Amino acid sequence: MQANITPLMNTKLIMTVTAIFLAVMGIALTFAADDIIKAFVAQPTEILSIATQLLGATYFGFAMLNWMAKGSNIGGIYNKPLVLANFAHFFIGGAMLVKTVFRGNSDLPAALSVVAGIYAGLAVIFAVIMFRHPAKPTE
Repeated sequence: MQANITPLMNTKLIMTVTAIFLAVMGIALTFAADDIIKAFVAQPTEILSIATQLLGATYFGFAMLNWMAKGSNIGGIYNKPLVLANFAHFFIGGAMLVKTVFRGNSDLPAALSVVAGIYAGLAVIFAVIMFRHPAKPTE
């Protein structure tokens, strides 16, 4: 008799949501760089605009990586580089964003708190995925 396999986490859903989140951020940073810069600083400079667009391209590339891997086994030793890259991105970014939000600078948009929460949550999720096997046999 074969054991039933039940997923511990729905990694396909997590990778899909993460890919969409990163794609939206990437597209926004690429095509609305100057508007986003104006929301945080007074006047965009050419180098700041270029750096923001490059960041957007990086987010979009990461989104495509997650989208293409969403159907694969993910967790434990499976797709470890993918999980580790996502964990590193969301942990480091989340730590920086949460620290910034807790400083209480009233000049920053309130949406930054939402993004900080998303980053922190995804860091925890990818930490769990990193140390769990993708499926657990049940009796």
